[in-house]
Amino acid sequence: MPRRLFQWFAVLLTAIVAIAAEPVAADAGATPAVPRPQRVVVIPVREPVDAPLLFIIRRGLKEAIEDKADVVVLDMKTPGGALDATFEIMEALAKFPGKTITFINSEALSAGAFIAATTEEIWFTPDGVIGAAAPVLATGGEIDTTMRQKVVSYLKARVRATTEGKGYRGQVISAMIDADYELKIDDKVIKGKGELLSLTAKEASERHGDPAQPLLAAGIAKSVEDLLAQKFGAGNATVKTLEVTWSERLAVFLRALSPLLLGAGLLSLYIEFKTPGFGVFGIVGISCLAIVFLSNFVAGLSGHEPMLVFGLGLILIFVELFFFPGVVVFAVGGLMLMLGALVWSMADIWPNEPVRFNGDLFVAPLRDLALGVLIAVGLALALARFIPKGWFFSRLAVAQAGNAPAQFAGGAPEIGADADSLVGRTAFAATGLYPSGQVEIDGRRYEARLEVGSAPPGTRVIVRRATDFGLLVDREEAAPS
Repeated sequence: MPRRLFQWFAVLLTAIVAIAAEPVAADAGATPAVPRPQRVVVIPVREPVDAPLLFIIRRGLKEAIEDKADVVVLDMKTPGGALDATFEIMEALAKFPGKTITFINSEALSAGAFIAATTEEIWFTPDGVIGAAAPVLATGGEIDTTMRQKVVSYLKARVRATTEGKGYRGQVISAMIDADYELKIDDKVIKGKGELLSLTAKEASERHGDPAQPLLAAGIAKSVEDLLAQKFGAGNATVKTLEVTWSERLAVFLRALSPLLLGAGLLSLYIEFKTPGFGVFGIVGISCLAIVFLSNFVAGLSGHEPMLVFGLGLILIFVELFFFPGVVVFAVGGLMLMLGALVWSMADIWPNEPVRFNGDLFVAPLRDLALGVLIAVGLALALARFIPKGWFFSRLAVAQAGNAPAQFAGGAPEIGADADSLVGRTAFAATGLYPSGQVEIDGRRYEARLEVGSAPPGTRVIVRRATDFGLLVDREEAAPS
């Protein structure tokens, strides 16, 4: 009896194990799990590798991290560029926690090849080309032999550090950098010594070695959409393409004009140094050089438009005060820009959303601005009545007029005493009047300023009135008949 029970127990245990080992059939009405679509951010790389492109890629990576994107695709077509910006882009790509892909659409030359090598996968369009990554001078000329060896050695080390564990990528990029490097896989020489390696999409897709693997390309696709469909399946990716901002476009444009602006700026400053006083050429020269200097940073100013408009208005007011006093146009324009920027900054505008111009958007800012102006006017009127009588202001003012003659700016006291007698006299511009300078009357020089415009040396002018700071003059031809 115990033996029979043991047999029955063994049969039952075997049946339970067999049932447990069988796969559980899915219910006919159950819905299979659907994988979550991959979140993809596409960053266009359409310019030379320089500071503006660095700002574009860095902003795109930050937005991808904030959006919790799974993949970043660099849609690349670049002739290369500066190594310092290239290294910073490579470091920025390393901070993205997801997958990075370069889509060569249709060329990645020089610095573009370095950036592509940093990403996890490199895809090509059918006509895509990568290569020619040897370092050259900014002018395109050859580097000194000793310096070239140092730079190439450093670049190859950087490539090895960023491409470790990525198949033949380190060897391929080294062959693009160093003409003396021989790329050989097994017994096949891909590139001999004496030339730089460049690869087409087909060549980059060829498989070598044992086990066979592509030389460089992860695949060939006609477009970014085709790439994503091949990699994740049709409809399994949500794509967000980074929009290049106005400041980034402006930065690219200004960088392209840098040589012209530098030449114009230096020429203007040379002319300014050769002419007396300070005038139009000085302003033009400083402005051109400032634009070249700021062109590397303007790409990061997107989102700060009210501040920029306010700064422009402030500059116009300074131009009015120091260079063109009395013209009024600069001061009025600057004041309008500053007030408009204040209203803009107080408006409730959300980033990355379309601006709908309606009354409600600017009612509160305009009300606050009007209230501020009324308070300023009221306080100014009150102070105007209080200043002559207040004990505080009486301590700041001279109680009695001095008996000595007024000191004429730039001259002795006796010149100031005779200044009024010069009104109506004809003078010659001893220096350029831009608008300030010196005029000559009866062999004596006086500080003078044109009320409107400018005049070169030797121009005949007429004294209109005298002030404590010099003579105000007009061109003789501007005088009424």
